[in-house]
Amino acid sequence: MRSIFLSLLTFFTISLSAQEKEDVAKISEAMGHLIGKNLQDLGLNIDLEAVVRGLQDEARGKDSPLSEEECAMAIASLQEENIAAASQKNLVDAEKFLEANAHSQGVVSLEEGKLQYKVLKEGSGESIQPYNSPLVRYSAKRLNGAPLTVKETQEMISLDDAIPGFSKGILGMKEGEIRTLYIHPDLSAEMSNPTLDLSSLLIFEVELIKADASPEAHAASGSESLPQPIESISLFQEEIKAR
Repeated sequence: MRSIFLSLLTFFTISLSAQEKEDVAKISEAMGHLIGKNLQDLGLNIDLEAVVRGLQDEARGKDSPLSEEECAMAIASLQEENIAAASQKNLVDAEKFLEANAHSQGVVSLEEGKLQYKVLKEGSGESIQPYNSPLVRYSAKRLNGAPLTVKETQEMISLDDAIPGFSKGILGMKEGEIRTLYIHPDLSAEMSNPTLDLSSLLIFEVELIKADASPEAHAASGSESLPQPIESISLFQEEIKAR
C-alpha cells in the first residue's frame, strides 16, 4: 500500500515540475482519483474520511495506527472475509437459478442441480463423441451477466482437458447446433482459482462447427487446413483470471 502512495507522490511531483503552470487543485484532485481507484481495486468497504485523515497525518509526520505489516495483514484478512461471503452468495444464487431453470421450456438436465443445457439451434451433422476433439465457437459469462470471454474464431478443444461441466455439456451435440450450457460451480471448480471465480454459475453458448477436428480425423478426411488447438481448456482459466 505504501508503495502505491509513494508512486503517486512521485507522479505528483514530476507533474508539477514539468507543468508548473498547471492548476495545482486539478492535479491534486486527479491524484485523489488515482488513490481512490487503487482503494476500489482492493474490494473493501473503505472509510474515506479516515483515508483522508491518514493522508493528512502522514503529511504532518504523524505515526500510522498500524505498521505496514499489520496493515497488509488486516487488508488480506478483510479480503478473505469478503471473498468467502461473495462465494457463499454466488453459490446460493447458482443453486436457486438451476432449480428454477430446470422447469423452463426446452431446458434439459444432464446432472440434476449441476448441469443443464438448452438447444438454441438444431444441428444435422455428426455428433460429438467422448474421444473427439471438437471445433467450436463459444462465449462465456457469469450468472450476473458479467462476460468472461467471447470467441469469434473457430477453435479446437480437447474434452479430456476441458472443465467437467463443459465437456459433459457438449457431448452429443450435432454439427451446426448451438447450445447454451448452465454449469454449477462444482463442475467448473478446476477452471480457476476459487478466490477469483467466487463460486459463480457459468453460462456458455457453444456452436459446434465440427464434431472431430483432431489430427487423426483431419488426416482421414484429406483436408489441407488444420485448426489450431486450444492447449487445454485452461485457456479459459487465464481469460477469466484476467477479468
